[in-house]
Amino acid sequence: MDITPQTPISQLVTQVPAAIAVLQKLGVEFCCTGNTPLSAACAHHGIDADRVIADINAARAPRASGALPEQTLTEAIAHIQQRYHGPLRDELPRLSLMLAKVVLRHGERLRDVLLPLQETFEQFHDELLEHMAKEDQGIFPAIAALEAGGSGSPAVAQWLKDPLDMLVADHAGAETALARMRVLTDSYTPPADACPTFRGLYYGLAELERDMQMHIHLENDILFPRALARARA
Repeated sequence: MDITPQTPISQLVTQVPAAIAVLQKLGVEFCCTGNTPLSAACAHHGIDADRVIADINAARAPRASGALPEQTLTEAIAHIQQRYHGPLRDELPRLSLMLAKVVLRHGERLRDVLLPLQETFEQFHDELLEHMAKEDQGIFPAIAALEAGGSGSPAVAQWLKDPLDMLVADHAGAETALARMRVLTDSYTPPADACPTFRGLYYGLAELERDMQMHIHLENDILFPRALARARA
């Protein structure tokens, strides 16, 4: 879909769900807007419509996500923190608020879907924030220090392996939660009569799962094995 200043917001958020997060950050209303054109909504908030369109196009563009094999461990850690940890700390609360709104409005009608979805997501949310704190405050600095000149040995490798095994177990739990959310939502397929907030929630959850798959891959299959190899050297 080509987005122009004349595009109705209702059409925009229905056909380009990635636009919802952009509009939310700017404080632009997107629910129940009828045929209000994007330009009028932007003018109301004193925002340049062309800038908003550029931000939306950037949000829906494919994103590079893989760490390059030649990156140092410290560079790989910085990539993971910038590409995943930082955005997750913004995205998880946003999705939590959207889910609460959807449950408030549709929870009674879709109790078997939305209530367990909310319970699963909130547990995932809390556990992931705790998991990232353990990485950012503990294991990642330790890996960077090891690469910067620490001595490797079987004892150092074992010292590193135990917390890495715990992080991998956390990843398995996250994957289980994501799989449950996918099943509950029929692969993030909103009801035919879903409002933009409902559709934006499911789109956001689908994007969360996609990003988490790559996030976990980079840590489980690249960063952690390379860190252990360095610890044994």
